[in-house]
Amino acid sequence: VRFANGKLQHPDSVRFTVYRNRDTAHPRKRHRRILVSETERLCYVGHNFGSEVMKCNSLCRYFVGVLDKNSGQMEVYNAEIFNMQPLLSGARCWESQLFGCFALLIPALFPWRGARTVPSLVHAETGAQRVQGGGCFSVCFCLMQMDLCIEAFGTSKQKRALSSRRMNTVGSDIVSTAVTKAAANVIDAKGMTALMQDMAQDDVQNISIFLPPCHEDADRPENVYKFEDILRPAEYEALRVPAAALANVTAEEVAKRAEERSHCSFVLEELKFLPTDERRRDHKARCLWFLDTLIKFSHLKVIKKKHPLGPECPNTISRKLMNDFTSQTYNDNSFQNLVSASMKTKITAYVIVLALHINNFQTDLTILQNDMKLPESRILDIAKALRLRVSKAKGGPGLENDQNHKLGTLSLPLPMQKAPEGQRKRKKIN
Repeated sequence: VRFANGKLQHPDSVRFTVYRNRDTAHPRKRHRRILVSETERLCYVGHNFGSEVMKCNSLCRYFVGVLDKNSGQMEVYNAEIFNMQPLLSGARCWESQLFGCFALLIPALFPWRGARTVPSLVHAETGAQRVQGGGCFSVCFCLMQMDLCIEAFGTSKQKRALSSRRMNTVGSDIVSTAVTKAAANVIDAKGMTALMQDMAQDDVQNISIFLPPCHEDADRPENVYKFEDILRPAEYEALRVPAAALANVTAEEVAKRAEERSHCSFVLEELKFLPTDERRRDHKARCLWFLDTLIKFSHLKVIKKKHPLGPECPNTISRKLMNDFTSQTYNDNSFQNLVSASMKTKITAYVIVLALHINNFQTDLTILQNDMKLPESRILDIAKALRLRVSKAKGGPGLENDQNHKLGTLSLPLPMQKAPEGQRKRKKIN
């Protein structure tokens, strides 16, 4: 046996009882065994069937050797390893299972007091079956009956273990009644509608932690998510030098960068439609450079370098990425910056808002989804949390497979904010 929560310090104080299935004709059930052990404080149960059975018994074979000191010969027997789990809940399910399906084989004490050899479970089962055939051991025991026997005839140690186990047991009926009564009082006091609104508001607040500041009272779409909340003036100014290469890019260079995949698909597509006005062209180039940097940063996991995106990234932007889009953890005696799942959600939200400012507050979510390597359901949940209206793409320049693309549009008035509906059901695959 092997105990799940520790090692056995005093083997002579533990009593083991083995049960076998009554259906000896069934090819599978006849091999099923339940092993029950009792210590000073708790009872333990192990079995060789079901979902929690140890895989080692099916992958290899185990043997127990018993040495006869008189003859000097060793007898080898087949063995199984049982993983003993503590029994804390009174084990009502085990009562019915033992009473209806399993018969007591023989109580075995390991090690047997005064014995010089370890008794074999094979011998114990064989002997018990012979006795049972004679009709002497046809009585089935359940744990509740064992508790009654311990109360009447048990030793002081057994009674202490029974008392300890009962102290750790909480009646399920009492808990169920208390929870039902408390829930009814809350519903009567506040009302179901108000409770549902509070739950939705809590979920919305949890999502809003990772979203840019939203100005619901804005009179124009560009004021709902202000550009200054995405890029502060000092950060915007720091983008002037690295974005100059994008502002002066030619059509041949765009085609070459597309072959090299040096930028994400969204940026490569938008570089084909840079404005001719110098001021607007520079503004769009800065936004595209920062959006491309955010997407590249989202693909990182552990930030180990001082400049994770290379020396061409300005120090101001590097500090912004580290401070706003990473979480710090302590590992291996040092602090590390991680791009966790929640931080990737925050990056996605900022990328969508920046793409809205670039594309007159309507953007292709499918292209951003592919660039950020996200499932469609994830980016749609973030888009809805940003109060966007999602629709199918009706065709446009440069779009591939337009019928499958999703467009996100920011328009006034903003739609009502809803909490995510939870995990979607998976489609069955035939």
